[in-house]
Amino acid sequence: MNAFNTSHLHAANQPDVTPPLVSFEGVGKVFSVDGQPLEAIRNFNLSINQGEFIAIVGASGCGKSTLLRLLVGLDTDYSGSIRVDGHTVSGIGSERGIVFQEHRLFPWLSVEQNIALGLVNEPLTQGERARRVHEFVQLVGLVGFESAYPHQLSGGMAQRVAIARGLVASPRILLLDEPFGALDALTRQQLQDELLAIRERAGITTLLVTHDAEEATYLADRVVVLEPRPGRIKSVVEIDLPHPRLRTGVALHGLREKVLHQITGDGGYLTPPVRRVEGLRPELIAL
Repeated sequence: MNAFNTSHLHAANQPDVTPPLVSFEGVGKVFSVDGQPLEAIRNFNLSINQGEFIAIVGASGCGKSTLLRLLVGLDTDYSGSIRVDGHTVSGIGSERGIVFQEHRLFPWLSVEQNIALGLVNEPLTQGERARRVHEFVQLVGLVGFESAYPHQLSGGMAQRVAIARGLVASPRILLLDEPFGALDALTRQQLQDELLAIRERAGITTLLVTHDAEEATYLADRVVVLEPRPGRIKSVVEIDLPHPRLRTGVALHGLREKVLHQITGDGGYLTPPVRRVEGLRPELIAL
């Protein structure tokens, strides 16, 4: 009797596991402060899949922004491994774009010229460069402001320029370092929604650093909560809610509270007690 080769059956039964786009493995970072070592990050492990939106939250000084700098390639002095598509990160690359809290636009350049800086290392003709810039001007809703200078823009418009500059080279990964922190509440919400729309259209993998639990749960698929000094993962909260999300929805509120409890480490916030004010009628006390 001929032996029956079952190797193809075993292969067919194996799950189709897609490797992560980004992987942090045992990452550590130590700074030198006044000649003394300061451990900023310890044994950080995280895998991020293609198209995911990950938010990293935690108290000030927990290493959130440092992780972004390591991933984008601005700092290569770390222990452990950071890989993108299986390749070790050894410096900056066009597959990774970053947007900072301050828009960092050059004041002597127009909107178009600031966005075009994101293409400085791309092998494009002048016509291709112009078409790409115009496409992203449209994407962030700044048609008509192409020739404007940063001082002629509102804070929200300037941050849109920064986002367009981060996206214009078509990176696979967009890194956001508290990009809406300096904006008023209304502009912040508008740009959050625009970011989700851009992410949906571009299919881009996004990593957001924020101290705002509401922002994190509204935007992200997973929220990574860091312990402070040295930064390390305390918990990962799955945000299993479809987009668009209702900001005032009960499910989102519950997840936001869960993230807040993890950040504060005190088991949650207590509602402030109602204080009695002498001389007021009872029905007015709660106003």
